[in-house]
Amino acid sequence: MPTTSANELKHEILQLLRKYEQSPSEAVRNELVKLNFGLVRKEAHYWINQCQESYDDLMQVGCLGLIRAIEKFELSKGNAFSSYAVPYIRGEIQHYLRDKGVTVRIPRRWLALQQQSIGVSRSLREKYNRQPTDSELAAALKISLNEWQEIKLAWTNRSPLSLDVPVQDGEEGATCLGELVPDPRYRSFQLAQEDQIRLQQALVLLEKRTQEVLECVFLYDLTQKQVAEHLGISVVTVSRRVKKGLDSLKTMLGVAES
Repeated sequence: MPTTSANELKHEILQLLRKYEQSPSEAVRNELVKLNFGLVRKEAHYWINQCQESYDDLMQVGCLGLIRAIEKFELSKGNAFSSYAVPYIRGEIQHYLRDKGVTVRIPRRWLALQQQSIGVSRSLREKYNRQPTDSELAAALKISLNEWQEIKLAWTNRSPLSLDVPVQDGEEGATCLGELVPDPRYRSFQLAQEDQIRLQQALVLLEKRTQEVLECVFLYDLTQKQVAEHLGISVVTVSRRVKKGLDSLKTMLGVAES
């Protein structure tokens, strides 16, 4: 039965991860790559529709991300390996595309739907007095939930995090996202890829509205006034969310207070 097979596969991967953690070896690592090849295949299939690179090249680069995830994974933290590995695989592919100067293509129809979603989202917020769910947005846009989620992913991945955007952090002056990583050797686009992944993983853990505010500021380079208009909240709320989000990220990433 498929469920039993999936459980057996998870158990086998878990056993191999434990074995690799205790005694790293190329043979065990290669077996883990083989068993998790589907994770790389899924990401490569997504990105092949967004660029002109070959599928084989994307698979090869994605496997490097998978290997990095295997080497960094710690069983004691209780994370599911698949959830842990995907940001590494995706990050490696994005890093490769950026280094080659590849512009990620977003289909014109998706761009139009993304723009349409701003007005639709505002209307639904007024109707329900809350942030609409993905299912509600997809229904209002007359598209499938799966397509809406792909549009969101494409929009989010269209450009790297803008790590040098200065943001007023309360009374402490300006803060930029690149300053939140613990290793002072890496800044801006020299930021270690591993730290970029940690940063993106930490962003996902924030409260949804705070995450949305920080993404608008750092990913889309919007002003706080533009963020307020986009999300239908006040500029004061945006400012508070930025400060709250930066404080949370500092805590999660272990940034020492100066």
